[in-house]
Amino acid sequence: MRLKATIENVITFSRIVQSIEKQSKACIMRFSPSTLQIICAGESEGGVQVWSGHCQETLFRTDQFIIQSNSNNEITCEVQTEPLLQALRSASASPDITFKLAKRGDVAVFCFDIQVQSRQGKRMEITHDVRVRILRPSEVQALKEPLCPEPDVNIILPPLAKMRTVVERMAKLSSIIGFSASQSGLVKLEIGTEVVGVETVWENCQIPEINDGSYFCKGQDPQQATDENGQQPYFTALVSIRSLLKFLTSYVVSTTTIASICQAHCVILYVFVGEMHEAGAVLTFYIPSRVDEGAE
Repeated sequence: MRLKATIENVITFSRIVQSIEKQSKACIMRFSPSTLQIICAGESEGGVQVWSGHCQETLFRTDQFIIQSNSNNEITCEVQTEPLLQALRSASASPDITFKLAKRGDVAVFCFDIQVQSRQGKRMEITHDVRVRILRPSEVQALKEPLCPEPDVNIILPPLAKMRTVVERMAKLSSIIGFSASQSGLVKLEIGTEVVGVETVWENCQIPEINDGSYFCKGQDPQQATDENGQQPYFTALVSIRSLLKFLTSYVVSTTTIASICQAHCVILYVFVGEMHEAGAVLTFYIPSRVDEGAE
């Protein structure tokens, strides 16, 4: 088993892991010759799952990426997100970062060799070891992405940083939030308790189309989308406001985010790293719907 690579875009890699770290203390990384998947399945608070896919060229130098294993040249391992993030952050200013799977005694580690310069201009090498656990084939086979019904609406969200500001204020009043969208380009966040009701609505959001079931492209003019009665119905999922806030920390890496709402079931959020049509990485967040505990 062999894995070695040169990290080319450490800032993007760090921001992706930062988004993952807010969801779970551990994640699964599945390496193949062409892609890297980062998965949080079942261990995060509120039942949120993350399934992200990254082209190798988004993060690594493809001419210096080496992977060998007896499992179709795939390697799947579990790693603690906090020490992984610390290692990447320590490498943020380095022009030369080598990443490899190694062993320290009987312990498997990700070894980061980082080249830096001292204040006197002297070249120095820093090594970070992050412990990992190699998954057994049976554990790899058990990894299954959530099955969800066909979404009732897909919509391009406003900037996540702006949504985060709104949700932080609502979090002081309720633990559950209504996440709604309509085919006419409206996105609504709403809380309701016995003493207060608050809602925020964004208008003229783009309605995307799904191309070949897996890629999103520019869609219809939202002003043209109405139902047969000329109304603008909302599709809603009630979700944990804490889970939504954790997701919204991914604003650090997002360029475009699409929400797919399955009425009363879940919200699926696709965070594109780079331009939507050319994105080399997509983080997919599954936030399950919650029982109404005071929100409407």
